[in-house]
Amino acid sequence: MKKATLLLVLFISIFFTSCEEVVDVNLDTAPPKLVIEAALNWQKGTTGKQQTIKLTTTTGFFQNVIPTVSGATVFVKNSQNEQFNFNEVAKTGRYVCSNFKPVIDETYTLTVISAGNTYTATEIMKSIAPISRIEQKNDGGITGTDIEVRAYYNDPPNVDNFYLYKYVYSNKITSTYYVAEDKFFQGNEYFSQSDDDDLEIGNEIEITHYGISKQYYNYMSILVSIAGSNVGGPFQSPPATVKGNIINTTDKANYPLGYFSISETDTKKYKIQ
Repeated sequence: MKKATLLLVLFISIFFTSCEEVVDVNLDTAPPKLVIEAALNWQKGTTGKQQTIKLTTTTGFFQNVIPTVSGATVFVKNSQNEQFNFNEVAKTGRYVCSNFKPVIDETYTLTVISAGNTYTATEIMKSIAPISRIEQKNDGGITGTDIEVRAYYNDPPNVDNFYLYKYVYSNKITSTYYVAEDKFFQGNEYFSQSDDDDLEIGNEIEITHYGISKQYYNYMSILVSIAGSNVGGPFQSPPATVKGNIINTTDKANYPLGYFSISETDTKKYKIQ
């Protein structure tokens, strides 16, 4: 009996060992692309002087560390040819400006010079209507039992406006982004709305509204449709190749990822009651 049991165990062991096979997944490795995170935001009530641009590159699928790009020349000019230099912080890939001048409806041009390539983009700073009030309802969702939060604002009349909304939840790791245009509510009061079905009393929400250009609205519409609203950020490399507004003037085929945006913003915090 002991000998038969030993043979059975040995047979089972051999069977499962023979079924175990190492599968090598060959992933195509493309040359790294420059990723430019250049979101210049002017929060209402601040000077807007402090701005940051981050440079990284794409990397392999299984890599945990995102390579940063050092030694680049980064600056932004306005329509008056006034130049704002962004200086790198200790080889971090973060380039900081401390004297930026935000002006609504002003045109700004970004220039990044790195590894023998020159990248440029142009955007117009758009204003944002202030958040006038925040309301909570406890009978939202399909079931009528979800907590919903709305942040209201008054859309300016006779102007085509485009909006980016960002919701940061204390009970979630990722932020939520989505966009809107005032085509159907121009000149009227409107709102952004939370989309977290798991909100509970005590949870905190940080709500930010951005005034954005039409081209940035189009870019974000595509990005959100691909990744869903829970994207890591509109200025990070997207899950699929979505070209932004930044052009490599040295080699157009070697385009970067990311986007140059410039917005006035309004942020409010709310605690679920």
